[in-house]
Amino acid sequence: MNSSAPKFTAGIDVGDRLCHMCVLDADGNVERRDEFPTSRAGVSGALEDFDGERIRVVLEVGTHSPWMHEVIVDLGHEVIVANARELELIAKNDKKNDRNDAELLARLGRVDPKLLAPIWHRPKEHRRALALLRTRDALVRSRTILINNVRGLVKTTGGRLAKFSSETFAAKAKLELPKELLKIVKGALRTIEATTKEIRGYDKEIAKLAKKKFPETELLQQVHGVGPVTALAFRLTISDPSRFKKSRTVGSYLGLCRRQQQSGHDPELRISKCGDGFVRKLLVGSAHCILRGGAPDSDLRRWGKAIYVRGGRNAKKRAVVAVARKLAVLLHRLWVTGEVYEPLRNSSRSAQADLVTRN
Repeated sequence: MNSSAPKFTAGIDVGDRLCHMCVLDADGNVERRDEFPTSRAGVSGALEDFDGERIRVVLEVGTHSPWMHEVIVDLGHEVIVANARELELIAKNDKKNDRNDAELLARLGRVDPKLLAPIWHRPKEHRRALALLRTRDALVRSRTILINNVRGLVKTTGGRLAKFSSETFAAKAKLELPKELLKIVKGALRTIEATTKEIRGYDKEIAKLAKKKFPETELLQQVHGVGPVTALAFRLTISDPSRFKKSRTVGSYLGLCRRQQQSGHDPELRISKCGDGFVRKLLVGSAHCILRGGAPDSDLRRWGKAIYVRGGRNAKKRAVVAVARKLAVLLHRLWVTGEVYEPLRNSSRSAQADLVTRN
């Protein structure tokens, strides 16, 4: 018997409506299998009958894993939420089915939980705030689709709408659209106007929430291009800055570092795109603001422009991603230290050092 193994280890393959569970004893023998509804009552019922014994429960991260984690912890059991991206053993299993997946999760959890690359779920308050951000993002994406549709229809008639912001698109498009086409897209324009109004409401609510519940986001908003939405999303995603011993590891955590595959040579690969894609998108958007014409001067801007000027394949994209990565590091550093942001701090130091050298 493995003395370090719990008395029972349960693996749960979570489906949208039905869960499959496999329970192993300390020796790795299948104690029992079970099926139950994907609901709070179903999870509680399946894990109550262990005579007060604290067991280890393993499930994959997904839509249902946050609330399931809470229910299982309240029952007094240990929970391991596995990172699905790291479980190629399950994804590439030739005999993949719900029954086998549950057993494999249990066996991995019994032998060595580190093999599951466990993830940590955010507190309920943080998840609710993120839901607010993601709902706003869904509205923004919907509005973009409608705007692009209207612009595309205008092009089919041989025309072209002038460039104007998404916030003013509906009002200004009405003045430029041909009458016949205006009759066709008037419903879309009304929806764009309504969506814009809803987005403004979300913006106010997010700014209020950030200031009241997460005041540290004001430190992050010192950087040009970082508003309440990006600052709050970054704050909630990182959650605890002490998880990162060094600020520069945050860029890698958010998938903004190049993948590596060295084998005799070192090809230039794309970024890993691991971690939270929502925050990564927001940071890239902030990087565009930093590099945009007319943006205030800063070390970040100069550094990105230098990459762009060097040219090469996809120089502009590379510059934007590089600035986004550096921005993630900077935001973490500002959060940890509480420092006042100095846009040209490094440049000023270099200038002073040059002056001392000359004298």
